[in-house]
Amino acid sequence: MHFGSACLAAQGSEAQYQRAASLGERLRGAVRGADLGYRWSEDGSRLWFERPGEDGKPAAFEIVVKTGERVASTSLDEIEADSPWALRLEPTRAWARTRRNGARVQLRFVNRTEGALELEWLDGSGSAKSYGTVAAGESRVQDTVAGHLWRVSTEGGESEALGMIEAPAGGGAVFVDGPAGRGEERRRPRRGESGPDAEELDIQVPEGERRVGRPSMAPDGKHVAYLFETAGEHREVTLVEAAPSDQLQPRAQTFRYDKPGDALDVRMPRAFSVESGEEVELDRGQFPDPWSIRDLHWSEDGTRLYFVHVQRGHRVVKLIELDVRSGVTRAVIDERPETFFDYANKLYVRHLEATDEVLWMSERSGWNHLYRVNRSTGEVASLTTGLGEETVVRAVESVDEEARTVRLRLRGLYPDQDPYHDHFARIDIDTGAATPLTFADGTHSLEFSPDGAAYVATWQRVDHAPVRELRRSSDGGLIAELSRADASAASNVLARLPARFVAPGRDGKTPIHGILHWPSDFDPSRRYPVIEEIYAGPHDAHVPKTFRLNREPQRLAELGFIVVQIDGMGTNWRSKAFHDVAWKNLADAGFPDRIAWMKAAAQQYPEMDLTRVGIYGGSAGGQNAMRAVLDHATFYRAAAADCGCHDNRMDKVWWNELWMGWPVDDSYLASSNLEHASRLAGALLLTVGAMDRNVDPSSTMQVVQALIEADKDFDLIVFPSGGHGAGSSKYGRRRRDDFFIRNLYGHEPRLESPPASHPLPQTNAPR
Repeated sequence: MHFGSACLAAQGSEAQYQRAASLGERLRGAVRGADLGYRWSEDGSRLWFERPGEDGKPAAFEIVVKTGERVASTSLDEIEADSPWALRLEPTRAWARTRRNGARVQLRFVNRTEGALELEWLDGSGSAKSYGTVAAGESRVQDTVAGHLWRVSTEGGESEALGMIEAPAGGGAVFVDGPAGRGEERRRPRRGESGPDAEELDIQVPEGERRVGRPSMAPDGKHVAYLFETAGEHREVTLVEAAPSDQLQPRAQTFRYDKPGDALDVRMPRAFSVESGEEVELDRGQFPDPWSIRDLHWSEDGTRLYFVHVQRGHRVVKLIELDVRSGVTRAVIDERPETFFDYANKLYVRHLEATDEVLWMSERSGWNHLYRVNRSTGEVASLTTGLGEETVVRAVESVDEEARTVRLRLRGLYPDQDPYHDHFARIDIDTGAATPLTFADGTHSLEFSPDGAAYVATWQRVDHAPVRELRRSSDGGLIAELSRADASAASNVLARLPARFVAPGRDGKTPIHGILHWPSDFDPSRRYPVIEEIYAGPHDAHVPKTFRLNREPQRLAELGFIVVQIDGMGTNWRSKAFHDVAWKNLADAGFPDRIAWMKAAAQQYPEMDLTRVGIYGGSAGGQNAMRAVLDHATFYRAAAADCGCHDNRMDKVWWNELWMGWPVDDSYLASSNLEHASRLAGALLLTVGAMDRNVDPSSTMQVVQALIEADKDFDLIVFPSGGHGAGSSKYGRRRRDDFFIRNLYGHEPRLESPPASHPLPQTNAPR
């Protein structure tokens, strides 16, 4: 039993801190078969895969995709260089970087050269991080994520990049014999991009403007379009690094950082005759105050230029058609939601030249769907509104113009499942008929065979380890179950897996989804303080849906807390009305739904003590966490807020204007923690990295000044060299842990024998 020793390690003791720190080590090996590999043959006719064997070691198989016939094969550790399943380095590419994140996998690097090799991971910006070396003749298994890019180089001062590999789904064995060759430094221009003629045109640039981006050449070569930019204010932020690691004296860093309401760069399209160089006089009345002009596209005959206009304030989005023969512009599509158009996540346009149509994403029905629009007549046909009452399109995965089908990632496809589960379906562009590709009660990811005839579907939940299935693309039919991860050994470490819970929100009917994490020494006869990890950013939904036991909330729970994560109203990927709660109202943060959810959860789980509730979060979550003890201190006793954007006027322009609108108005003041700091009525820990380039750290310091002027008690930790998220560093986590032990258990942390009973400390507003 897990709770037999609960009383031996009093809450917040040094022993509990050590147990929390050892969580990852204690869970090592607790899940078998979650990260086993698989690999397609070049023609897609066979699949090599691993699954847990009876002896606990991976067993490898090959499967004939067409028949499902299965035969024993060579394991990942035994794959030889001449195996059809071996991986090779690809040529090094300029500006290469990691572009996607998939499931956790392993790569086995086999060094067949005469010298040591250095392994480097290339992050999302292309920066390289060394992960050590592999000696000549040796091999090494590297944990990674499908889609991550790795570069292999010779070791030493005169190092040479030999090549790179993008980790495939399932991982694999990479054999390095020598250089992979030199990659293409320049890709071929796509249709509508510049060719040499466009670059050489002598185009007059108006005073005060500059040409930006690539010119877009019409297919017939008669016209070319450019974007011209007028410079805005270009606000700068200066940070002072008080304790540099390489020198004694402080130094300043200054960088561009536009904020809400600033005068921004403005881009406008201009079209020119290639023969004469004369500009096409066009009517710009259709696209005033542009936030962005994007997705330039020419009609097949070169007479019409299309582009997307997002108006500043994000309440008007249009697909504009420019007839270059006359200069006349018109709106093919004109979206004008009452609140905001989520251009950052839901703007999708794909032109179908053969039928003079465009695929367009919109929430005009109240849910995010995909539409087919005739560019000439404006006739609209919905492709996905018939899929289900609460189905939303999460993303367009691929379009097959010849077959007239589109593959979509969907949420809410099955009414009896969690609406945040990712599912997939193929849709007929002409009829809207759907072929579901995923079926299980879990969130899915897909990996297709090279010929597209089959795919591996991996599904999982927070309370269900991953299952991999091989399915047919034609009808989604099951060919074979490949592997089923075994998490039974986790019960030797955790008293309970994370639990899913659903309860009505503020309106008494809308389902609100969340999860609970329990201490590994959980004792059902006791009552535990509750801590919420919050991130209410409207750009996404944030409660985990995949299976992973060693998350930060579980580590925190080890100290004697029940930790919860909830997606309240105002977050993304439900109905438009659900999302709209955030419009000009970031202060709301879904708190009425979160509180209702916790009260309902406590009815089912009476071990939750709602007289002792804490909350923590970073970035937008930092703003949310502090707001909890400004507006809801009768429920939340203590809040830890890291790197918060405490006043949305101080934060980056794109994120804040998307949800708060433009021009800046009184709604910004209403959602500002700075303006309402005097209402603080709970314990507050503020942390900030002085070198944060994501959220201006002055936002936290302004709140600090306001709290001082209001004579409020609070704690502040400044990380002089810390960046964004410094409060989640090892030191920051330890101080946050201490803060919650003091304020939710009422005694000093890490004592050998904490008192059996103790009064809770007084906060800014005694309860």
